[in-house]
Amino acid sequence: MARPTKVTTVADLADHFRTSSATVLTEYRGLTVAQLKELRRSLGDTVTYAVVKNTLTKIAAKDAGVTGIDDLLSGPSAIAFIRGDAVDAAKGIRNFAKANPALIIKGGVMDGVILSAQEIVRLADLESREVLLAKMAYAMKAKQSQAAALFAAPLAKTARALGALQTKLAAGAPVPEAPVVESPVVESPVAESPVAESPVAEGVSEEVVAEEVEVVEAVEANEEVIAEVVTEEIPEG
Repeated sequence: MARPTKVTTVADLADHFRTSSATVLTEYRGLTVAQLKELRRSLGDTVTYAVVKNTLTKIAAKDAGVTGIDDLLSGPSAIAFIRGDAVDAAKGIRNFAKANPALIIKGGVMDGVILSAQEIVRLADLESREVLLAKMAYAMKAKQSQAAALFAAPLAKTARALGALQTKLAAGAPVPEAPVVESPVVESPVAESPVAESPVAEGVSEEVVAEEVEVVEAVEANEEVIAEVVTEEIPEG
């Protein structure tokens, strides 16, 4: 293989490694060209199944940051580069290997993790994404049906009660009245404030009054005497 062709091949393989969600490495020794075509067709458009050179594949894997697959690259190698559901692709490869024992699963890579041949088979035993989505949709639909039934039950019960009431009214049967519960009225106690009685002064004794009158008269007499003295002492202008 000329060097420019090798460079192109390495670049293409590295791009496949980068854009794949998973890869499955196989040995195809003993398979015919017709069987390889059948395998590619069975895997669908989301899987590229390519016969590769081990040396160039190791270089491409290193360029793409994929490590740990050197031990898987021995003997005639072909790689399934998976861009879709890894479970579906693993199922297709496993089923084809069962029908065509010449196809040997050597291992693979998924999310940067190296998988053994046994792990690829266990991956194929899982339910596909479509099946899981279908089960999830069925479970959600069942939950919605249960919720609808729960909401409808009280409405149906109310409708039956109203229907029975209408039947009684049509037949002239008395409709029992709901008892009226009277709440007792609680009277709040009115606090009576004690009325403070102002002390009433008793009658003042006549003797005390007489003494006060005498004092007042004495003061007035003194004021008159003082006024006369002051008038006499002031010289006439």
